[in-house]
Amino acid sequence: MGKKHRKGEAPAADNKPVEIQKEKSKTREYIESLIIAAIIAFFVRSFFIQAFKIPSSSMEPTLLIGDHLLVNRLSYVVKVPFTDIVIFELDKPDRGDVVVFRYPVDRSKDFIKRVIAKEGDTVEIRDKIIYVNGKKLNDPWGFRSHEPPIPGFLSPKDNLQPLKVPKDSYFVMGDNRDRSLDSRFWGFVKKEDLVGKAFILYFSWDGNSDNPLHYVRWLRIGRIIR
Repeated sequence: MGKKHRKGEAPAADNKPVEIQKEKSKTREYIESLIIAAIIAFFVRSFFIQAFKIPSSSMEPTLLIGDHLLVNRLSYVVKVPFTDIVIFELDKPDRGDVVVFRYPVDRSKDFIKRVIAKEGDTVEIRDKIIYVNGKKLNDPWGFRSHEPPIPGFLSPKDNLQPLKVPKDSYFVMGDNRDRSLDSRFWGFVKKEDLVGKAFILYFSWDGNSDNPLHYVRWLRIGRIIR
């Protein structure tokens, strides 16, 4: 026989359904939080900020292998998310800006270089010295080895005939002038290929260090990219 209850006393409630309901509510909250976080990350990455890692030495000494940086995607153009269709232009890169862009030869890759010349400029290289519009470029960023210049008929690395930058295009180079695959070899960067301007290092990792205590380059974290 079932347990008798005193007159006027309600039967004891079964707590199990309540516990299950609470668990479902918590699970739903977690899922909703993840969905909201994913949506926010989608919009931030699509329109505002994107993270990149430096894999090569082409921008040394400005950027080192293992540097992690943030790029402002609203520096120059606004694009349809996950495409290179430009909705409208916000600004244009200045000479000296460090920019991330789609590699023209393989648009699945992103490259980072420094803007050397803009639309309408004429750029020329004579024995490793860069000239823009006939004037020697003030080039505090460039690093060059002491190797003898290579003649222009063998390679455009150290000697490049005058080139005029087309409309809505840019001539870019790596700061490590002798170890960079850039506009000297594959041409200009177009406006629609721009991703954004690099502006800060948020982490730096030196996996080749002999001392594990030096794996993280603490002094580089938070450095503004110039």
